[in-house]
Amino acid sequence: MDLAGQYVADAVLGIDTLWGGDVLCASGTGRFIADSWFSDEPLPVAYTHPAAAHLRDAGGVTGKALDREALEIYLREVELPQAIAAIRSEATAIGGLRGDYLHGLAICLDTMWDLAMEVLGKGDPVPYARSVEASTSKPPEPSKPAPKRERIAELLGRAGFDLTGADGLLNAVDMWRSERVIPMASVRALGAAVIAHFDNLSARNLLPYLPAELAPVPRANIDFLAIKDAWFSGSMNYIGRARNADGSPQYEASYEINASLKISYPEFEQLVSHEVVPGHVTTFAYLQDLYVRGKAGFEATVLTMNTRAATLFEGIANNAMLIAHGVTEVDQLPDEDLQIGVLLALLQDDAKNQSSYMTWGEGRPQAEVASVLRQDFLVTEERADKLSGAWGKHPLLGRMYLPAYRAGTEKVAELRRKFPASQVIPAIYGCNGLVDIQTIDAALKGAK
Repeated sequence: MDLAGQYVADAVLGIDTLWGGDVLCASGTGRFIADSWFSDEPLPVAYTHPAAAHLRDAGGVTGKALDREALEIYLREVELPQAIAAIRSEATAIGGLRGDYLHGLAICLDTMWDLAMEVLGKGDPVPYARSVEASTSKPPEPSKPAPKRERIAELLGRAGFDLTGADGLLNAVDMWRSERVIPMASVRALGAAVIAHFDNLSARNLLPYLPAELAPVPRANIDFLAIKDAWFSGSMNYIGRARNADGSPQYEASYEINASLKISYPEFEQLVSHEVVPGHVTTFAYLQDLYVRGKAGFEATVLTMNTRAATLFEGIANNAMLIAHGVTEVDQLPDEDLQIGVLLALLQDDAKNQSSYMTWGEGRPQAEVASVLRQDFLVTEERADKLSGAWGKHPLLGRMYLPAYRAGTEKVAELRRKFPASQVIPAIYGCNGLVDIQTIDAALKGAK
């Protein structure tokens, strides 16, 4: 690990600890900021400090059981602002694509630090625009659901659903979902079948555009698990710490799905392409392989939420269905039922951005936000409640992460329309160097 990597390790795991995350936890119920730790490097003091365990157990700065004395000791002795400043200094010294990536990471970590200080009453309120621009590199803006709604209405009408009345479209969507809901008791078997389907599609429409060295890397070594009473609908947990006899990685992950979630089969297909292959699990496995072969720096092993890299990853995942089928537009997918499922999933991510904008940009109450998400973005009642509440009102996720989905989706879709697959696919999956939602442009500019 070089000097930049040492600072990244301390800063990322320090911020993760402050917000109550445990990167070594195999479950999404214990993880938070840091999405992975698969380098085999020793854990830094930011994780091993005696006060860190208390912060993790207490749920971090928003935890009701937080011991302020332990917190003060941690803040004084771990010195996170200095680690973040050091990342910025190393970024300047390194320069190039990696330097720009590290600089963007430092911007995001600085913002997460200031948001933590705001929560603790130790700093000024962080402007909403700063939070959104840090993670997406774009100013905040409301979502525009009309085009997707109109296309869904067209497809449902063609399928014979009744769209009349004030809530005709919403009622039709609810009926469409109810007729296609999947049984959670069979989610592991169903997940395995859908994963195999998208892995085969990816072998056909993704692999030919990637370097030959990535061909042997498992794209979907994942286990689907149903869990009860989770605050999230689902959590992909990339582990990456299992090794074969020769020391090579097994690229393993798990996906925990809320047992109370009601999801249609087409939306489940979108979920699998997003979370597994060729989405998040595939992206992380390729980055782990690039790191093992010395093609990516240490920062590729501690992939981090609320960052510009995470925004790109969500963009890849939301375009993964199209990547798997080798198309650039939803209406090019082979089945109209699948098109409806994909459009509803994309509307849900538009709803995430809208929840953030209304909650933090406009100060709207949760009940109003939930109503808009349900009526205008056609999400389920369960999703409207969680996106306007546990997610939308969270002082960090509501301001930095919820806008990332829409921003990343639109950027990756734009790039896939603009550049041939032979250029854009290697670039977004990190083959030209680890990139984020802003530095991807430079990586593509230099692509051959």
